[in-house]
Amino acid sequence: MTTAAFAGSRGRLLFERNLMVYRRSWMVIFSGVFEPLFYLFSMGIGLGHFVGKVPLPGGRLVDYASFVAPALLASAAMNGAIYDATNVFWKLKYMKTYDAVLSTPIEPADVAVGETAWALFRGFLYAISFMAVAGALGLIESAWGLLALPGAVVIGFAFAGVGVAATTFMRTWQDFELIGLVQLPMFLFSATFFPITTYPSAIQWVVRLSPLYHAVQLLRALNLGTVGWAQLVNVGYLLVLGACGLFVAQRRIGKLLLK
Repeated sequence: MTTAAFAGSRGRLLFERNLMVYRRSWMVIFSGVFEPLFYLFSMGIGLGHFVGKVPLPGGRLVDYASFVAPALLASAAMNGAIYDATNVFWKLKYMKTYDAVLSTPIEPADVAVGETAWALFRGFLYAISFMAVAGALGLIESAWGLLALPGAVVIGFAFAGVGVAATTFMRTWQDFELIGLVQLPMFLFSATFFPITTYPSAIQWVVRLSPLYHAVQLLRALNLGTVGWAQLVNVGYLLVLGACGLFVAQRRIGKLLLK
């Protein structure tokens, strides 16, 4: 594997291919943003009317909608990245897209980088759309909230890398159920809708291992202006996760396509 291939110098060509494929079907991409928005209006605003204020460390109180919004933004970035990453399965198993791609100077490592970059980009689009709505509703509590978009890029990278890597291990379309089996509990139990302190101490340590928990903590701190050293841990966790996923994806795609 060359250094250039690992850096993804030709992966951008695959990214451009995906951009051309979706240029006439942007609604397919943006349709995914509606799910977190539905949660925001139903849980954040609807249920938030009855919940009222949520206490933060230090005694500060914030509206429930403002508490939930950054968590849903993190979920939007996660969903966009994972949904597009799983498309790699169809290109590998059925469409045989990469068999044709490898007849060009593009290498398996470039395929992994290009698909990860595209999945990250889709997650970023979800985040932009969601943040625009949250901002219009006045749910951005701090100037730090402007860094939520770069934060969403980090989140998208983490889940795109893991998503592409996981897809290479899938054998049939029925394996998609395993993704939902992981994704849904992670969405519900990563301190998305309530503070982690509501869990027993033993469960809190399990929750802290969740990548979505680190994503939620990062964006929540930015949105509420409670940024501290812990956010460096959040960023580091997500970057390492994405890098590991990308490395595995490169190795697996090379093994599958060059066997």
